[in-house]
Parts: sequence; structure tokens; C-alpha cells
Amino acid sequence: MPVTDPKLAGAMGRLGTESAFVVLARAKQLEAQGNSIVHLEIGEPDFETPSNIVEAGVKALREGWTHYGPSHGLPEFKEAIADNVNSWRGTDYLPSEVLVTPGAKPIMFYAIMALCGPGDEVVYPDPGFPIYRSMIEYIGATPVPMPLLADNEFRLDVDRFRADLNDKTRLVILNSPSNPTGGYLPKEDIESIAECVLNTGAMVLTDEVYKEITYDIDHFSIASVDGLRERTILLDGFSKSYSMTGWRLGYSVGPQWIIDAMAQLQTNAVSCTASFVQMAGIEALKGPQDQVATMTDTFRERRDLIVGMLNEIEGVSCLSPQGAFYAFPQLNGFRQNEEEIADILLDEGGVATLAGTAFGKFGSGSLRLSFANSTDNLIEAASRIGQTLDAIR
Repeated sequence: MPVTDPKLAGAMGRLGTESAFVVLARAKQLEAQGNSIVHLEIGEPDFETPSNIVEAGVKALREGWTHYGPSHGLPEFKEAIADNVNSWRGTDYLPSEVLVTPGAKPIMFYAIMALCGPGDEVVYPDPGFPIYRSMIEYIGATPVPMPLLADNEFRLDVDRFRADLNDKTRLVILNSPSNPTGGYLPKEDIESIAECVLNTGAMVLTDEVYKEITYDIDHFSIASVDGLRERTILLDGFSKSYSMTGWRLGYSVGPQWIIDAMAQLQTNAVSCTASFVQMAGIEALKGPQDQVATMTDTFRERRDLIVGMLNEIEGVSCLSPQGAFYAFPQLNGFRQNEEEIADILLDEGGVATLAGTAFGKFGSGSLRLSFANSTDNLIEAASRIGQTLDAIR
């Protein structure tokens, strides 16, 4: 809920939040009271950071990588990032076009703050990561939701997208694979988006933090499309692929002018990203990749399990996500709305989920469930969800 204390700046009233942490706090309170809760609310891999990365971080600490570094990031890390990005996307980014950040989320702040202001419009996915809209509204720009609906397999309507673009459109935000839907924008959709964008003066912020967690599809980035390299700000990080959520390590790649502007914002905000964490990031990119593959294979098995069980519950239908680790089931035939159902599932069923509307108005009638949890817990959660929904139908 927006902050409305009259002692705060007016812009704080436009700043939203991330509901997953609100629900997590409620769920922890219930657990403290002796209740059994299955956590499907937080989007965090339930794997430990690979040991080689941990050891690289510890080694860096012991070697004295504990001081300030450049706001843009350590040169050796930026070089490793540029090489990795170019190998994934067939691009030709230079290390100077890389900005290292403490987590990927600051990139949303920096990009929107650097580019947008009152009178500008920003097109963003809905349902989508809630910080997109929060930051758009905070800086006074106009949010223009891009509906991603289950009826269209969570793909965008290209004709509607084209119609939403105008001379006020300053930024287009993409997220594929998607949080919360697990949907994926195929190459043909991205090429259509690129064609539309090239007919405007808009920039693109592409959030590709789940690029390595995909199921039987190949990742494709809009940065790879001819003419889009100079119009694209790429967001990526280490939290999901390498299970490094607590390390707070992300990066952006893009044209030099916007990277430099974002680095200036970073200097004003946090100075730089922790040096020893960046040294661990080098190991993550250059070291063995077995755990990334193992983790993705495990998520695929869990996806198949939870989607199958959800589709057996009366009044629930769930598409199989193509990426990330979220299911986004649709609810049909209940007198309660998705927010009320999420509350009932937590308070009475002992399952922490998020209402689809936590991710935008087009998430109505849905829930988001993270299947980054054990098989036993997912089976238990599905059983509790089925019993609870049967009781309120």
C-alpha cells in the first residue's frame, strides 16, 4: 500500500512495493504462532550458491577485495560480463558499456530515472514485476500497461502494442521469461516489437534475469535485432541462475551514453558494488556451469508436477510456463476474488501465494506460485490448495 504520511515527500505516495515480502512477513508470523506454512510466495531458488563461487568470494575477502571500486564495476569483471553477454546474444558490447550493480533491481531505478519524467509514457508488461510500475509512477511518468493474458499464452498483442506507441513513449519494458507468468516472448514477437520501436524514439529496457531458466526453448534478446543495439538497455544478474540472491549482484549493458548516466546515479546512491562480490561473479561466469543446468532440470520436473496437480483441481486452470520458476493459475467459479483467495489459502490452508493483481490489473483472477521448493512441499501445497478451494467453492 502506498505511503501516505504527510511528513513524507508527495512522491512517496506514488511508490509501490513488492507484495512477496509483505506476504512472507505474514507467513512468518503465522509460523511463529505454531502454524505450518508452505512457502510459494518468494521468487528465490531453493539451492545453495555453488561452492566454487562461495570459495571465490571467500578468497577475495582474504585477499583484500574489501575496498571501494569504480562505480561502473571492476574492469576484469566488466570484461567477463561483456564476453558472456556477447556469447549469449551474438552482440559486440565492450566492457566500457557494462555497469555492475548491487542486485539487478537498481537498473530499473536508474534506467527509468535517467530517461523518463512527467509527460513521458512507459509501456510495461501487465501482469509484470511490480517495481516497473512503481518506479514509473514515482518519477511522474505515465504507465501504459501491455496486457499479457492467459488466453494468448501470455504473449503480447502486437497490434495493441503498436497502437500504444506514440511520440510520448520514452521507454518500453520487456521481461522474457516473465515474472510472474513464466511466459516467453518468441523470436517473432520480439522482432515485431523491435520493428514497432524503431518507428519511434523510444528506448527498450529488457529484463532477462531468467534467461538461463528456460524449458525446451532458446533464449532470444531484442538486443540481437538489427538496429536495436543502440536502443536497448539490458538487465541481467546472478540471483536466479546462480542462486545468489543474498549476494546482490546484477549488471546492465547498453549504449555508452546511458550506461554513463546510470553510473552517475549509482555514484550518488551507493558509490559502487562490493568488490569481493564482483570477484565471485567472475567465477560464476567463467567457472563450471553444471549447477545451472542441474537446477533448471530440477525446476522443469517441479513445473510438470505442480502444473499437473493444479489442473486437477476444480476451478483451476494453469498453463505450463516456458521459463522462470512460477506458475500462474487462473481461478474460475469462485465467489471470492484472487486477493481474498490468497488470504484464505494462507490463513486457512497454510499455503503462501500471491494474488495475480499484485502484478497488475490484468493479473485479476489469478495466483502466482513459485515452484522453487521441494517436491514434497509442492505435493503438500497442491493438496492443501485443493482442499481449501473445495471448502469455499
